[in-house]
Amino acid sequence: MEWIHFVSYFFGGAFLTNAVPHFVAGVMGEPFQSPFAKPPGQGLSSSTVNVLWGFLNLVIGYVLVCRIGDFELRSTSDAVSLGLGIVAIGLLSARLFGRFHGGNTRERS
Repeated sequence: MEWIHFVSYFFGGAFLTNAVPHFVAGVMGEPFQSPFAKPPGQGLSSSTVNVLWGFLNLVIGYVLVCRIGDFELRSTSDAVSLGLGIVAIGLLSARLFGRFHGGNTRERS
């Protein structure tokens, strides 16, 4: 397997994880931060924008994981690459979104 497949799976995991908060907030009818808000990533975008942004992230994640290479969930190296992308964007999102939603208790002190 080529190393580029592992990079693809890593970023696929990141995009799939990023799809979750945007899509969920959107279908709940809640505004949420997005790259299209003003200021980008800090202001709130409409629920419609978040559904569309979440869906686009889902599509990109699907392409990166399922259409590039031959992803096999039972392959430890494939699963680790995907998992590292999930954890990386998950921690980054928790840190960034936590500033706006009370998730970073250390910063509120």
